[in-house]
Amino acid sequence: MAETETDIPKMKPRPIVRLGLFLMSHSLLASIVCCSAGVLALLLLPVLAKNTYISENALMPGSANPMLSNQDIVQANKLAEDLSDLDFKSAETAGIQRRRLIAQYISNLGAEASYHKFHPPMNRFHPLHFFATPDSEMIEGSTNCSIYGVNMVGIIRAPRGDGKEAIVLVTPYNFGRSSQGETLSLSIAFSVFSLLTRVTWLAKDIIWLVADAQFGEYPPVAAWLRDYHTPAFGSFGTLGAEMCCKTYNIYELEQDSIEQRNLTDGLKRAGTMAAALVINVADKNEPFEDSLGMYVEASNGQMPNLDLINIVNYLAVHRQGLRVKVEKFWSLLGSKWLKILGEVFESLGEVAKSLNPQWKFGIPAADYVEGTATLVSSLYYQALGIPTGAHGAFRDFQVDAITLEISPRVSSTNKGRRNEFLLRGGRLIEGVIRSVNNLLEKFHQSFFLYLLTSPSKFVSVGVYMIPFALLVAPLPLVAASLYADGNSKNLSPQNGKSTSSTTVAADELGITFRSWKWLNAARKVFVVHVWGAIVSLLPYFISQIPDCSPEYRFGIWVIFSLLVLLILYFILGFQLPLAQVSRYEKGEWAILKSVTISAVFIGLCLMSVINFATAEIGALLMVPTCLLACPLKLDTEACNLKSVTRMVTNLVLVTLSFPPVAFFVLKGVVEGHDGSNVGDFWIWVESLWAWNSATYLYMGMVHLPCWVLCLHVLLHSC
Repeated sequence: MAETETDIPKMKPRPIVRLGLFLMSHSLLASIVCCSAGVLALLLLPVLAKNTYISENALMPGSANPMLSNQDIVQANKLAEDLSDLDFKSAETAGIQRRRLIAQYISNLGAEASYHKFHPPMNRFHPLHFFATPDSEMIEGSTNCSIYGVNMVGIIRAPRGDGKEAIVLVTPYNFGRSSQGETLSLSIAFSVFSLLTRVTWLAKDIIWLVADAQFGEYPPVAAWLRDYHTPAFGSFGTLGAEMCCKTYNIYELEQDSIEQRNLTDGLKRAGTMAAALVINVADKNEPFEDSLGMYVEASNGQMPNLDLINIVNYLAVHRQGLRVKVEKFWSLLGSKWLKILGEVFESLGEVAKSLNPQWKFGIPAADYVEGTATLVSSLYYQALGIPTGAHGAFRDFQVDAITLEISPRVSSTNKGRRNEFLLRGGRLIEGVIRSVNNLLEKFHQSFFLYLLTSPSKFVSVGVYMIPFALLVAPLPLVAASLYADGNSKNLSPQNGKSTSSTTVAADELGITFRSWKWLNAARKVFVVHVWGAIVSLLPYFISQIPDCSPEYRFGIWVIFSLLVLLILYFILGFQLPLAQVSRYEKGEWAILKSVTISAVFIGLCLMSVINFATAEIGALLMVPTCLLACPLKLDTEACNLKSVTRMVTNLVLVTLSFPPVAFFVLKGVVEGHDGSNVGDFWIWVESLWAWNSATYLYMGMVHLPCWVLCLHVLLHSC
């Protein structure tokens, strides 16, 4: 007997499918739980921070006694005095004489000295070269010698090396008008360089770059690195130098045989760079003790290997007695709510310890506040995507580098105190170089993705990705739930009666109608993202307007952005918000919200690959805005406590997530609102595109379009 259709047992869906259906049916509860857990996990990051440690055993920081002596400091002081004697000459003449003097000192040590001539790159936004470094076209395009820069380079060939690896020391120095801090940083670097010409344990070449800081610290280092890693054929790229006046032929000297052998004009190279240290001495003085500030953030959130920071921190604290500090938001240190939160976590830690002494949870409230201020600063500067110093140029070539800013305790005019300061700073640099010299390979053991909560504590990527994952987890659930709700509404036959043919026709009509609504929403989302790409390109053309204030340019940007959006809407026949919709378009806002949430999810996930900090901050702003977006007309008609609360929350979220508003709120928290105007936002945007920050692309092509779509949902006429 043949089995009927009703006798065939229905297959149960797989557990993963049933779990997905369950979460979709309870998407509201899942969203509340995940978002709350994500924010809580973010607040717990300072508590979960771990102590730093040296992962690579070969580094062995502090295992050898320092060799830098007072004799090296005497030579460094003599160089500083000879440079200071040239202060009374004109800036151009003094610059030439100082380069000659430094070259002579380097040659007298037996090292190789050379000059590197460059044009500073033009920090101008170009949409076709966004992620590219300035190329040779910018250098060839100008032969004006007044904007020409000349770096000094000294190279020590390692007696135990094969010339395949090198360590770089960088000291920014304005040859025309140098400051006291620049002279001190030059003295520290020269004392170490002088020592390294005599040691026998050196296995890596040493490159000392005296960067011409008349254009800033970053451009000369970036130009030298670009030329160092780019092979030059013939005289290509040096024609501009030969056209300059003879006063820049600083290598034509009355030299002895040693200098003639060691001083050259062309770019000289050593091995592959293992690490780089940028040395700065701050012009300000510390009231209590010598301190060391570390700047580590590079372009698009790149960070040096944590081992490099660890050896600097260990040697500075345990060998030289320096107070190490990293950037923090000082305004958060006096935050009352942060202090209360720290006290809560401290109390929870005491309760956990009383239950089980092995549970290590909770930190003192003061440490929590300071750790949060440091972590927010680390997150902020990574999200900006702008280097915090000249070390950022090295990360573009995958070289681990940090900037060390040493601040003296008292005035450096006191000779005894000055010598002590130079000795401590020089021995710190010597110890770091000795540790890196021990490596047989590049840094790879420790972390490259981390957030700092103090110089000796960090949060690894495996921990700080949890808040982001919890924040974005509800997005696909809510998008699928909204789409499933739309598909579950079939067209019903008239009068409740139907034949098989009318049912099939109704089903087909329903499928067609629903598909059209989904495609229309997807088309609208796509068009708004195209508008975002156009808005991202507009500043390139607006920046060409001469003699225009930042406020005026910002106003032009806003007006043109609105015009482009209106033109796209009218060309494609889209309904504007608040316009009367037909009965076929009623309920379309739910499908539009579903597609918008999907676009936000994809954009945030892609951004997390490029710059995780930007994705983290973007998720905090956009995820609640997208999840709560609902037409204000529905809340107005309902007129109850729930609807009024949701309406007010939507208005607050959509206001705070608007990029200019978010910028001014953050600036107010960090710096205060004194003297703020709309031109500040334009200047900030200019800095993003000038540094080729991926945050600019995220803001223009993900954040702003999705914000417009959320606003469209809020103003939908249902």
